[in-house]
Amino acid sequence: MFGVIDATMPLGAYPEVSGSPLLISVILLAASGTGALFVVGLFAWYRRRSVTYLLITTALGLLVLRAVVGLGTVMELVPMFVHHLTAHLFDFLISLLLLGAVFVGRRERRRS
Repeated sequence: MFGVIDATMPLGAYPEVSGSPLLISVILLAASGTGALFVVGLFAWYRRRSVTYLLITTALGLLVLRAVVGLGTVMELVPMFVHHLTAHLFDFLISLLLLGAVFVGRRERRRS
C-alpha cells in the first residue's frame, strides 16, 4: 500500500535519505536554530547559576546533538539504526531533563 511502511521491512528497505538537499536544508536550519537557543541558554545559565537553567540548557544541547546525528545520517556517516537509537534516546533524555527542570524549579521557588 502506498504511504504505509511495513514494520517487518528490513532497515535497508526504507526510502533513501542520503544526500537529500531538502533534508540537509531542514536539518541545517534546525541545527542553527537550536544552536542559537543553546548559546542563549548557556548565557542564561551563566547569569543565574541555577540547576533549572542548567537542565534546560542541557536539553537544548541534546537537541543540537540530535540534529547533528540527523545530518550525519543524511550524509551517510551514521547508520539508520544508530540514528533511530540515538534520536529516541535523546527524546527520552530531553523529556527527563525538562521534567526535572520543572520539579527543581518548583522546589527552588518554594525555598525563596
